[in-house]
Formats: sequence, C-alpha cells, structure tokens
Amino acid sequence: MSLKGRDFLSMADLEAGELVALLDRAAEFKRALREGRVRPSLQGKLVALIFQKPSTRTRVSFEAAVRHLGGHPINMNATEMQLGRGETISDTGRVLSRYVHAITLRTFAHREVEELAEAAEVPVINALTDLEHPCQVLADLFTIRERFGGFSGIKLTYLGDGNNVANSLALGCALAGMTFTAASPPGYEPDEAILGKARSLAGEGAVRVVQDPREAVSGAHVLYTDVWVSMGQGDEARRHRDLRPYQLNRELLELADPDAVVMHCLPAHRGQEITDEVLDGPCSLVWDQAENRMHAQAALLCLLMGEEV
Repeated sequence: MSLKGRDFLSMADLEAGELVALLDRAAEFKRALREGRVRPSLQGKLVALIFQKPSTRTRVSFEAAVRHLGGHPINMNATEMQLGRGETISDTGRVLSRYVHAITLRTFAHREVEELAEAAEVPVINALTDLEHPCQVLADLFTIRERFGGFSGIKLTYLGDGNNVANSLALGCALAGMTFTAASPPGYEPDEAILGKARSLAGEGAVRVVQDPREAVSGAHVLYTDVWVSMGQGDEARRHRDLRPYQLNRELLELADPDAVVMHCLPAHRGQEITDEVLDGPCSLVWDQAENRMHAQAALLCLLMGEEV
C-alpha cells in the first residue's frame, strides 16, 4: 500500500486502509514531535503553497509541517504570480513541477485543483476548494480517533450550511465507518453527488440529511459546525435567518450522547453558528482539532512524497 506520487484532491482519493495508515503516521509524527525526535524526512524537498483565498490555519500548519520535517515551503500568493495575470493553471503546474517536489493549492473552483493535478508531474494537494476541504477532514478524523480510540459506532452530526467541509466529512465518515448526518435547511444540503458517493462507500443508512436539528443531534457522539457565510457568498441576512435554528448551543448539545464532543474547523463566528459557552466549554475539541491539521498534513506530505515520518 503506497500513496507515493499520488494527488490528494478529495477524501474519495483514499481507500479505508490508506486512511488508517495515514492516521497512524500522523499519530507517530505527533509523538515524535513532542519527544523531539522527528527525522528530517523531507530534507532537501521543496513544497509550493499557493493561496488564492486568505488562510490562517492551512497556511501555517502546512508551512510548520514542512519545516518540522526538514523541507522548505515556498508560499505563493496567486495575485503576485503570473497566475494572477492570465497564465493558465496547467502551465503553472508544468513549470512548478520542474522546481518543487509537491504543490498545494487553496482556491475557489474545484476544477482548478483538478486541472493543476492533470498537468503537474508532482503530487498536488487540495488545500481547500469550494467543493471539498479534505485536509481539514483528515485532521478531524485523527482528532475523533484520539478521543474515542476508534470509529466503530461513532455518530457524527454536522449542523448548518452543507459546504465544502460537510462534503468532505460525509466522505471521510463513510471511509472510517462512522455514521454521518447533516442537518440543513432546504437549499443548504451537502452536494448531492458527493452524498451519493459517500452512500456507495458506507451504505444508504449511514449517510443521512435531515432538516430537524434536534432529530439530527439525538444520540450523536460528535457535533460539528462551520460558518454560515463562506468567502464569496452573498445575502448574509437571508443565510443568517435560514440557518439560525442550526446554531450549535447548549440546548442541542444536551440532546447528544452524554460523552459527545464539539468540533469546528475555524474561524468561528461566535454567537452565530456556535455559542461561546459551547466553543470554549469542556466538550470542545476545537483547539486539538486545529493543532492536528499540522500532524495530519505532515503525514500526508511524507506519504505522497515517498518518505517516512
């Protein structure tokens, strides 16, 4: 089983066994980092980090992972590249493949990361598109496994806008053998094609979409939410009105499993999709989740580039 030389554009790019191996590698990297024994597995390797959207966690976690492993990140703002002056994604991929050993891209249209991967001769990583955010979900699954010791019998409920994170969560839960439920108002559901793919991986009953948030959280072990208005989306007043019943608050948390945890990919709009009481409360895994971006991405980079953690 090897990921060497492959691209990572979607959670669907992994098989269940590959996901387990990747999470095992992330756990080993995390232990090694804390014990001061990380080997410079990416020494002499260059990783291009291209951002067409603003970023905090994705940029810093990728850069930190590369540096911890002895590699060199090259941060590239799309507005400062020829890409911002009309050069095609394909041409950029062909050129960068001559300079670096892997490329990450954070952009809007999912087709752009696919086009980059088609042209590039080195691994391409989806650092976020409007359709998926697979690196986030790798960290989420790693965090859930840390807390519960595994995935068997775990039910995850996602509340709110069925965005890129929700799409990747549906696929990730299916791969991991968890139950995924999205609670969204009409018109805000996760992508139907991705839901279909997740159901084909996990079975029809393991991937659900409902409108009632109280029904969705009943007995859930993980409650997950994200912002109501993503970058580039308009009509904020309507979205806030439609999504208000899906706020992750104490009342909904009390309907979940007694040992339920709370997750949010950040940044959080406190008082909107989640309350301060829940975000900062004892059930919150949000800060572990944010830290684990770095560990999961370190493992991903090593496996795609053919190295050991």
